[in-house]
Amino acid sequence: MSTLFGKPLSVVNAGIASFADPIAAAGAPVARVQWSPPGGDPAVARALAKLAGDATVDAANKRAFDAYASAEPVLEGIGVAREAVPGMGERMLLHSGPPIEWARMGGAMRGAVIGAILLEGWAKDPDDARVLAERGEVTFEPCHHHAAVGPMAGLISPSMPVWILRNSAQGNHSFSNLNEGLGKVLRYGANSPEVIRKLRWMGGTLATVLGKAIGAGGPIELKPLMGRALHMGDEMHNRNMAASALLFKRLVAGILNGNDFFFLNVAMAACKAMLDAAHGVPGSSMVTVMARNGTDFGIRVSGTGDRWFTGPALVPHGLYFAGYGPADAGADIGDSAITETAGIGGFAMAAAPAIVQFIGGTPQMALESTLTMQHITIGRNNAFTLPALGFAGTPAGIDVRKVIDTGIAPVINTGIAHREAGVGQVGAGITRPPMECFTQAIVALAADFRA
Repeated sequence: MSTLFGKPLSVVNAGIASFADPIAAAGAPVARVQWSPPGGDPAVARALAKLAGDATVDAANKRAFDAYASAEPVLEGIGVAREAVPGMGERMLLHSGPPIEWARMGGAMRGAVIGAILLEGWAKDPDDARVLAERGEVTFEPCHHHAAVGPMAGLISPSMPVWILRNSAQGNHSFSNLNEGLGKVLRYGANSPEVIRKLRWMGGTLATVLGKAIGAGGPIELKPLMGRALHMGDEMHNRNMAASALLFKRLVAGILNGNDFFFLNVAMAACKAMLDAAHGVPGSSMVTVMARNGTDFGIRVSGTGDRWFTGPALVPHGLYFAGYGPADAGADIGDSAITETAGIGGFAMAAAPAIVQFIGGTPQMALESTLTMQHITIGRNNAFTLPALGFAGTPAGIDVRKVIDTGIAPVINTGIAHREAGVGQVGAGITRPPMECFTQAIVALAADFRA
């Protein structure tokens, strides 16, 4: 001990800063480390302590992750929502994110609802459509409750065409609407006559051609296509140029050119199929849904059934189209975060450094985003490899425990819709879930654990 006290003193102070002040005042070097209990809430800390490193949870997470990783989504065809999507009612509109009623919807979601009502012919003009929604004469349900996903507002109405995917490994199906392109489109809340005309063309001519093309060429295995697109510079959320081109090559090259986002909806449905395979594993802390409705951000966890854990949707940080700025932005919206949940999108930005030209940031930020996600995930998806990381698989399988323990929220790159109905897209950027989604989830998981 005398030898120890005779040496220069170096101190590391973790937590309360005032503990280090007297030592610093005495002239000793002090390394200050900011630290607080996970979540800043004793209940959350107890829940994490109960679940962290537990062999049962680890085993459940392995089951869930293996089911996700072994899933094989296949594009089988095009159908009409009322006939293809399970539980789709005649006066029902499916939307992105967790459940929400008309009174709480933001501008982009309301604009899309009005447009969908006009598309279906349930009202003659936007005012009548608004009244119909206000009176409760339309049923609203999340896409995720029907094995479906939709970007931004995510509206799927009964007459819309939908992609039909099957997970050939486990047998479950998933669905998504068709992508309209960027700008003044329904999913960003636009509902003008030209928007409705385009949707009707998509539901008639385009859906017919796509259906015949898939029928002639046969089902399309999607994981190999998605893996190849990652090697070509896509990250599969806000950059789908290579994937769309590869899909066009399989389908009807020449008639779909001009919409580099066309593959996004297919990628989303593929991710939904993979993650649904992992859902419902008792004890698992793996996140199987991240979704936003323009008001709330919600997650679902494999081991907690169909419960939603929600917090306020935030306004993304990003780049804006000419004439628009942050004051015009609506809150985060869309089911497209299913891509990040499955380990692509923001988790795969290392594959697509050019994405920063669309969402903002730097190529180094794109690489760091992928590397950081390693700290909150269960494993890697070796079907989706990244050249920039020596062809390592994308980090995948978000673990609620690790999110709480590290304080790192999943990164999501996304489009930005105008805050008012009827305008459309105004930019693109980066967002993250509110941490309360994860604190709610871990407390619920701990309460259920060995109950």
